[in-house]
Amino acid sequence: MKQSLQLRLGQQLTMTPQLQQAIKLLQLSTLDLQQEIQNALESNMMLEVADEEATGAVDRESLDRKTDYSDQATSEGSQTDIPDDLPIDTSWEDVFDSAQATISGVGESMEFESQRSKSETLLDHLLWQLDVAHFSERDHEIAETIIDSINEDGYLVSSLEEIFHGLLEQMDDLEFDEVEAVLHQVQNFDPPGVAARDLSDCLLLQLQQLSDGIPYKKEAIELVGRYLGLLASQDQAKLMRKLGLTESQLNRVIALIRTLDPKPGTRIENSDSEYVIPDVYVVKVNGQWQVELNPDIAPKLRINPFYSSMIKRADSSKDNSCMKDHLQEARWFIKSLHSRNETLLRVARCIVGKQQDFLEHGSISMKPMVLRDVAEELQLHESTISRVTTQKYMHTPNGIVEFKYFFSSHVSTAAGGECSSTAIRALIKELVENENQTKPLSDSKIAELLKEKGINVARRTIAKYREAMNIASSSQRKRLL
Repeated sequence: MKQSLQLRLGQQLTMTPQLQQAIKLLQLSTLDLQQEIQNALESNMMLEVADEEATGAVDRESLDRKTDYSDQATSEGSQTDIPDDLPIDTSWEDVFDSAQATISGVGESMEFESQRSKSETLLDHLLWQLDVAHFSERDHEIAETIIDSINEDGYLVSSLEEIFHGLLEQMDDLEFDEVEAVLHQVQNFDPPGVAARDLSDCLLLQLQQLSDGIPYKKEAIELVGRYLGLLASQDQAKLMRKLGLTESQLNRVIALIRTLDPKPGTRIENSDSEYVIPDVYVVKVNGQWQVELNPDIAPKLRINPFYSSMIKRADSSKDNSCMKDHLQEARWFIKSLHSRNETLLRVARCIVGKQQDFLEHGSISMKPMVLRDVAEELQLHESTISRVTTQKYMHTPNGIVEFKYFFSSHVSTAAGGECSSTAIRALIKELVENENQTKPLSDSKIAELLKEKGINVARRTIAKYREAMNIASSSQRKRLL
């Protein structure tokens, strides 16, 4: 094979480290961004949080828009003349004693999150009751197996026969009646209704633990134990005939049943709260909607003036090269943060400009909008808009909503216009909330009502939107009692 040299021209996109960092920060949520900033502060000696008191005279906007801190950082007074040993007015013992006092008593500056107790699960709650109850070693082992078979709602996920056969491998002389007896003991644990086999069993357990003086307790036990299917189908006439009750008496029995909890385990299952921090605030000032960045989502960063002034030495030592690298990385990081905030604000303002009707009247007035609409107006790529709108939240008069909530497909109207699918969902929800529960609206009827408003939506589309909002069908929403 003959070797030769050829010259070719071509274009390709190279992802520089700066560009990769800017894209990474752009798609981070607020909580992830705060963690990323904290990591940068810990790993880069040149980065520090700006002291607002010391820089209070400086215009905040000029600080936010600063991208090159080299002149400002190196022009400040050098602190190299500070002696190594400075006079102090306290001793180590004083510091140690005060630290001990702060640790022994809860300090005022401690975060509230750190003082919260650990979340308790239903399993933990039941095992704690098992440990303080009077069980033999054999029954304790059986009860542990039963508790392990209880799900988060408080129901047994395995049949008693399956639990019995599983225990037979460990206890050869085990009897089924033993397992059943231990189950009855566990069913007396808190919360009432736990370890039930089905809904009827769960409600019965709760009714049996009520005082005998509760009116209509006996009738409620009979209804739940024998006629729960009739209650689900809202067959009022048959229930009155089966139980021998008048309409008013039946209503009181049903009212008692409604006080019961069909998922008792959820009372105990506690999960840590997940907080949503808005990235921008939308407020109306002098009749105009304005968008402002949340100043608390990220601290203001700057270049450390002391360390940056030390780079003035023109030597090529290893330490000086390391500080130069850190200085360059710090500048890139601050510039990337500024670029992220600027892009986020531009996109938020564009969304608010297109969705002012939503801010004024709510979801019913949402306009159809896709990523391309914003991308073309801001002259950005659709992928950039997608990154900006993911896990970013906007504080509006109608609540905190994700940026993506404003994007939806459209449906044609009779007047030749377009209606957002979000607005159609809001209309469906409003119609269902205001319907007559004895005669709920069918999907076809909802489609007719929307057509009267000039919105042409097929019945199948109504059903799809209704199911997406977890709204039951008309037959399941029907209430006769």
